[in-house]
Amino acid sequence: MEIQDDFERAWLAKLSDSLERIAGERIQSQVMQGSERLSSRSRPDEVIEWSRLAMARLDSLLDEPQRREVMTGCACRYGKPELQKARKEYQKTQNVDQVLKILQQQFDSFLEETLELSTDLITEIASRGWGLAGVREGNTIIATKIPKSGYLIEYMQETDPARKRQLYCHCPRIRAVLESSETLSPTYCYCGAGYYQGIWEEILQRPVEVEVLESVLQGDDVCKIGINLCSS
Repeated sequence: MEIQDDFERAWLAKLSDSLERIAGERIQSQVMQGSERLSSRSRPDEVIEWSRLAMARLDSLLDEPQRREVMTGCACRYGKPELQKARKEYQKTQNVDQVLKILQQQFDSFLEETLELSTDLITEIASRGWGLAGVREGNTIIATKIPKSGYLIEYMQETDPARKRQLYCHCPRIRAVLESSETLSPTYCYCGAGYYQGIWEEILQRPVEVEVLESVLQGDDVCKIGINLCSS
């Protein structure tokens, strides 16, 4: 319960800070209205209803670039120390393909050493293009998220598409939405896109833009993020 409470309050604090930085105190106050009531003791339907209304307010008050910037600012971040090998490689070579190899090696080590997955399952994950590195298409990286690690085995065994989408998402708020009959603005998924934005901005040491190409929230089977490496 404490972990969930920490996540909820920490995420709301990030959203509040991001709103203030990008849109100012007035809009911050409007979007965050009622968030002080949310905690680990809140019922899922209460969290969903607040999230639905908050995203609706965000969509109505800000233009699309601002909305994306607010939500990417709420993302969980990949640890900067773990990105230094890739960053130094890029500084030395300016070679994105070499960076991708390093990221893939780190991801494979995570699957093998941390999750302790079998060789067959690691091979299956690689064949689906899931993971940290993504696939390069010109100046864009297409990254497909791996299902939430705690549900990975169950996800691989599940046959029902709706249940697979519920198991796939890393965000407890979205999992709750997918388990209900409610919907949520796709703007929310730019929070997840911000994870990859943070990775590549640390490696390249300059801003990049991200785009949500597919998401389970919108009924897709996976979440795919496009990272434009030429952004400025």
